[in-house]
Amino acid sequence: MRQSQLKTKTLREAPKDEQSTNAILLARAGFIDKLAAGIYSFLPLGLRVLRRIENIIREEMLALGGQEVLMPVLHPAENWEKTGRWESFEELFKLKGAAEKDYALGPTHEEIVAPLAKKIVFSYKDLPFYLFQIQTKFRNEIRVKSGLLRTREFLMKDLYSFHASEKDLDEYYSKVIDAYFRIFERCGLTDKTYLTLASGGTFSKYSHEFQTLTENGEDTIFICQNCDLAINSEIKAETPACPDCGGKDFKEAKAVEMGNIFKLGTKYSAPFGLKFKDKDGQEKDVIMGCYGIGPTRVMGTIVEVSHDEQGIIWPESVAPFKFHLLALGESPEIKKEADNLYEKLTAQRVEPLYDDREISAGAKFAEADLIGIPWRLVVSEKTSKEKSVEIKKRSEKETKLIKISELK
Repeated sequence: MRQSQLKTKTLREAPKDEQSTNAILLARAGFIDKLAAGIYSFLPLGLRVLRRIENIIREEMLALGGQEVLMPVLHPAENWEKTGRWESFEELFKLKGAAEKDYALGPTHEEIVAPLAKKIVFSYKDLPFYLFQIQTKFRNEIRVKSGLLRTREFLMKDLYSFHASEKDLDEYYSKVIDAYFRIFERCGLTDKTYLTLASGGTFSKYSHEFQTLTENGEDTIFICQNCDLAINSEIKAETPACPDCGGKDFKEAKAVEMGNIFKLGTKYSAPFGLKFKDKDGQEKDVIMGCYGIGPTRVMGTIVEVSHDEQGIIWPESVAPFKFHLLALGESPEIKKEADNLYEKLTAQRVEPLYDDREISAGAKFAEADLIGIPWRLVVSEKTSKEKSVEIKKRSEKETKLIKISELK
C-alpha cells in the first residue's frame, strides 16, 4: 500500500479524551477512531491488525475441532428469561422491536447456542462437538476509560463445547488451555501472560482467566513464585496457598484479562431442555464448556506491553505490514529504485507500507516509529550508490545495509 493513498492521518498530540496508552497510540497512529465512549471504528491499518489476530485465533480453534458459525446479535428476551439473566445481567442492552417485542443486544451467546445445539443433539453419538464464532458483542459498561481494553461494543471469539460426561469436558478443557497459550505466544504475549484462577460462579469451584501483565491493567493478580499459577484478587482471600503446588509466596501485579474459560456444566443446557440419550437409553442433560477471547482486547493489550516513547512496536505476526518502505530524497533515481523495490516485494506477496509522500525525512522517520511496523527499509542517496537498502528492526537501534537481492 502506498502511504500517499492511505486514507488515515497520524496525530502529533494525544487525543484529549483518552487516558490509556493503547487508545492514545492507536488513535495517534491512525489505527482507530473514537466515535463515543467505548465505541471505536477500526481504520485500514487497525483492521489489518485485527484480522491477523482473528486468523491466529481461528486457526487454533479449528485445530481443536471447532466448527465456525455466526450467531445473531439480536436476541429475543424470552431466551434470557429462561436462564434468569434478563433481569440479573446488569450490562445487558435492551431494546423494543415491532409490536413492543423485547430484545437484547448479545453480550454473550449461551442463551443462543444452547437452543441451537438442541436441534443437533439427540443421542450420545452426537457428542462431543464444538462450535465457535467471532462476533460483535455489546455490554453497557459503566467505566470505559481503558481504550480497547474495556468497550461497549467489541469483538469476541466464543467457543462452546458439548459433552456427555464431566471427564470428557475436563480433557477438552485442558486442550483449550494449551491452545490459548499458543495463541498468546503467536501474538507475542506469552512471557507476560499467566493462567489465573477466578471464581467459578454457581457451576464450578474455579474458572480460569488468562491475564497479561501491564502497569495499566484493571485487574490485580497474585502470581505463585513457585509454579507461576496466578490467582485473581476477588478470590485470593479464600485461597492463601496455591492450589497447584501449595506455595504461599505470591507476587502482586497489575494485569489485563484477555481470555476466560468456564466449565458450565448443565447451567445453560437444563433451562433449554438440551438433553441426550446415553447407551442405555437414559436421558441426560448435555454438559457444556465455554471459552472466550477478545481479539480487540488482545490488540489493545499488545500495544500496552509493546511500545516505547516513539510509538507502537508490533510483533511481526500481527503487524499490518512486515516492512515500512521509506523513500528519502527527491531525485527521480531514488523514487524509481523505491518504486521497483515496492513492486518486487508486492510480487513476492510481502506487500510493504510504502511512504512515497513528498515530506521531510524526519517526518517519515517519526511516523514510521509511531506506526510501529516491524522492519523499516530506507532507499536514499547513500543506499543508491551501494545498490542496497538500509534496514532497521523497530525494536532495535542498529541499522545496516543489505543488498536488495537479499531482501525477502
